[in-house]
Amino acid sequence: MKDWDKLYDRTETLLSRMEELLAVGQPEPDWNAAKAFRWRKSGGTGFIQPVIHAHHIAFDALQGIERQKKLIDQNTHQFVRGHPANNVLLTGARGTGKSSLVKAMLNKYAAMGLRLIEVEKHHLTDLHDIVEKIHRRPERFILYCDDLSFEAGEPGYKALKVVLDGSIATASENVLVYATSNRRHLIPESMRDNLDARHIGEEIHPSEAVEEKISLSERFGLWVSFYPFDQEQYLTILEHWLTYFGLEKTAPSIREAALQWALARGSRSGRVAWQFARDWAGKQKTDGTDGIDGKKWQWEP
Repeated sequence: MKDWDKLYDRTETLLSRMEELLAVGQPEPDWNAAKAFRWRKSGGTGFIQPVIHAHHIAFDALQGIERQKKLIDQNTHQFVRGHPANNVLLTGARGTGKSSLVKAMLNKYAAMGLRLIEVEKHHLTDLHDIVEKIHRRPERFILYCDDLSFEAGEPGYKALKVVLDGSIATASENVLVYATSNRRHLIPESMRDNLDARHIGEEIHPSEAVEEKISLSERFGLWVSFYPFDQEQYLTILEHWLTYFGLEKTAPSIREAALQWALARGSRSGRVAWQFARDWAGKQKTDGTDGIDGKKWQWEP
C-alpha cells in the first residue's frame, strides 16, 4: 500500500507540473477597458478576466435600504479617496439588495479608479495570488465574494481569514473585501457547539467551536445587516420599478396583484418587486395579450 501511495503522490506531482507547462500564458488585463473583472483558472494557472458587459446598477435605484446605502457609500468613498476603510460583510434577508449595492458602488466610483474583481468561493484559496497581482496598481480594488458560506474545514475559510487580517505580510492598502451572505457568521451553527460552553459564576464563556465560527466574521470591520421589507416598503419599491418600466400610475388592482405575487413566493423583497414589475410591464406593453392567440392575460398566483 505504501508503494501505491508513493506512486500516487508522484503521479499527482507530475500532472501538476505538466499543467503548469501546458497552461497558456494570460496577458495582463486592460484595466481601462472594463470596470469589473473575474478571477478565472485555466490549466492550474489563475488570471484576471475583464467583464465587458458588467451589470450597471444606479445607486438611486435601490429603495428601502437607505441606512445600509449610507454606511456602504461612506466606507467606499473613504477607500477610493485613499483614506482608511474597512472590509465589509453584508448579511441578511435574500433579495433585499446586498449584491446590488456592491455593484452600485462600482458604478458610482469607477470614474475615481474603483475596480471590482469577483472571486468565487472555490477560488478563495487563490486570494493571496490575486492580491499579489494587483497590490502595486494605482486603482482601488474590491474583491467581491457573493453569497458566501462555508462548511466546517473548507480551505477557503482559512484563506479568507488570512487576507482579511494579513499574515506575515501586511494587508494591501488598495484592496478591500466585500462579501455578501445569508449567514451572519458565514458558517453553520448548531446547538451542539453550545454544549461545551463554560459557566463561571454568572458568566458564560463560549466554547472553542463557537469562537472559531465567529472568528471569520469578526475580521470584517463593517457589518451591514439587511432585513425583510414590510408591506408598505415593498409597495414603495414596486412603484419605483413600475415607473422605471414606464407605468406611471399604480392602480389598486396592480398593488393587489403585486401582494399576491409576493405571497406566492413567500417574500416581500426588492427582487420580488422588480420581478413583478417586469412581468406586469411586459404584459401591459403587449396590450394585455399573450402574443400567441390574442387572449387577454390575467395573472394568477
